[in-house]
Amino acid sequence: MKQFQCQSCGSTVFFRNSSCLSCGAKLGYSPDHDAMFALEPVETDAAQGDGRKQWQAFAGPRFHFCANADHGVCNWLISVEDEQMFCRSCRHNQLAPDLSIEGNLARWQRLEQAKQHLFYSLIRWRLPTPTLADGVSEPLVFDLIADVQTDSGVQRIYTGHDAGRITINIAEADDDERERRRVGMGEPYRTLLGHFRHEIGHYYWDILVRDGQMLNEFRNLFGDEREDYGAALRRHHAEGAPPEWPGSFISAYATTHPWEDFAETFAHHIHIVDTLETAHVLGLKIDARAVHDDALKTDVAFDAYRVADFDEIVAAWTPVSVALNSLTRSLGQQDAYPFVLSRVIVEKLDFIHRLIRAQQADTAPVAA
Repeated sequence: MKQFQCQSCGSTVFFRNSSCLSCGAKLGYSPDHDAMFALEPVETDAAQGDGRKQWQAFAGPRFHFCANADHGVCNWLISVEDEQMFCRSCRHNQLAPDLSIEGNLARWQRLEQAKQHLFYSLIRWRLPTPTLADGVSEPLVFDLIADVQTDSGVQRIYTGHDAGRITINIAEADDDERERRRVGMGEPYRTLLGHFRHEIGHYYWDILVRDGQMLNEFRNLFGDEREDYGAALRRHHAEGAPPEWPGSFISAYATTHPWEDFAETFAHHIHIVDTLETAHVLGLKIDARAVHDDALKTDVAFDAYRVADFDEIVAAWTPVSVALNSLTRSLGQQDAYPFVLSRVIVEKLDFIHRLIRAQQADTAPVAA
């Protein structure tokens, strides 16, 4: 994730900020420019427009805020020329939390922050994100909802993906509930952002593998997805992962079925690339004596979102992941990166990387 600068005072600001903590300027993020703008309100004649409040960027374009900014859950901007009411992330929402229930607004805020972080990556890669309005057979839709109390009991809402519809149970936005589930399932970590990245992996399996004529190579690496998914899931919950799984799978859950292996690997690929972008922006450099491997890169001198060769990403990622774990251990925390990349796992990650790269056009964000 990039860092940004307040156009008003020059202070460092972050992706989630809606105002500058140094000077108090109003801030908004434009995905079309990949930039954070400091904004001033514009006095307009409502009769000449659509009635929405306009904001002028410092020496820049004019915008509207996403309609969900009214709830304090979104800081994304829409060009005044665009008739859309919702931003490029929020327009995919089909169902949102019931705000009459105490605590759901805060949960929705955390969910949208994670979803916006996901869309930051999807937009950087220029991956397809069709909406219902686009009229495609499998639009990308999000339901952010809770378990439902009925007369006969509780109707459980399960986080998952089905034909373009991604459902996230908003209970995952509560840290204590998410930690309880993490421990119960024996997972090394469990995050909202990880959920979004995993479920979008299922969506892109449909779009890029199934519909992209990549099934043969997929099956050679991940296995045959025609295996009965329900039976595979029941077997995994009853027996767990096979003891030899770490050599071939990025997580124990990835062993469940080829679809889950792909989704876990897809999510992991985003983890690596996004973290490397942060390291690059920060100018991170690792002392070569701490790496003990001349083949590895000791600095991140590239934008990982634009690297064609995945080997270059792996060479930079290994020392960064070691540094991350060393730092978190010094703070008395668990490893930030509790994974080992075997040759087989790297081959799977490379497959994901090539899929994504094949979707990229030779275009760039609009100049700020």
